[in-house]
Amino acid sequence: MTTPVDAPVFCGVSEKVIEISDAYQFIKSDLAGGIDFFVGTIRNHNEGKSVIRLEYHIYDDMVEKEFHKIVAEARLKWKLEKIYVNHRKGELQIGDVAVIVAVSTVHRSEAFEACRYIIDELKHRAPIWKKEFTTEGIFWVEGCEHKHAGRN
Repeated sequence: MTTPVDAPVFCGVSEKVIEISDAYQFIKSDLAGGIDFFVGTIRNHNEGKSVIRLEYHIYDDMVEKEFHKIVAEARLKWKLEKIYVNHRKGELQIGDVAVIVAVSTVHRSEAFEACRYIIDELKHRAPIWKKEFTTEGIFWVEGCEHKHAGRN
């Protein structure tokens, strides 16, 4: 199943707070029986260190192009009604929303699968650099080592 070419898509990078309600307003659809969200937040620890805050460094144009490539791949795999991908950049505090991926589909299984695919690919491929400020110092955190279902 493929997504219609005219299905609404939002891919962005923001220095401002990204709101779950804005993502929901974008992806809701009378055609959708399933809406799925991934909301990534800043936690207070990583690898045994106490995290104070983070900074995301992003080359906007390059990241948005990669987001669009990932969304295009997802559209080939699932019939998606609407897709929303937004990532923060700059300084974030503990509890802040760093990323939202949301999709609406006719059926829930497609929503779950597509949302997971998009966030996993984003974490693996998008050129986003994270600087972690901890009680032990400042560290650059490498890209995601996570492997999702279907990736060897």
